[in-house]
Amino acid sequence: MADLIAWLVSFFLVISLLVLVVYQLMCLADLEFDYINPYDSSSRINKVVLPEFIAQGFLCFFFLVTGHWIMSLLSVPYLYYNVRLYTRRQHLIDVTEVFNLLSWEKKLRLIKLFYLVIILFLSIFW
Repeated sequence: MADLIAWLVSFFLVISLLVLVVYQLMCLADLEFDYINPYDSSSRINKVVLPEFIAQGFLCFFFLVTGHWIMSLLSVPYLYYNVRLYTRRQHLIDVTEVFNLLSWEKKLRLIKLFYLVIILFLSIFW
């Protein structure tokens, strides 16, 4: 029963991370197609960046505590990247530079999305 609860918690955490990254991608796409102004887009993205980092840290810690060592090791690079962004103060999107970095930010979030999809498939089928 404990394995089922651990799987459900990790599954819903990965799904929530996927939702947060897709939301950020949608905000960037709206900005690219000029449906939203840069201030609103960057403020919406900046509101969900820290919860994404916290959820990823909790997921990695949860894998470690429940004894899923391989999944924890697979989550460490993403956690390291998030910690590095946070310590360098590069985790928030600047309103004045958002158009210059739009394609780069979309690429980063697409990489995060693919990484989380791989983690999701591994947690489902493992």
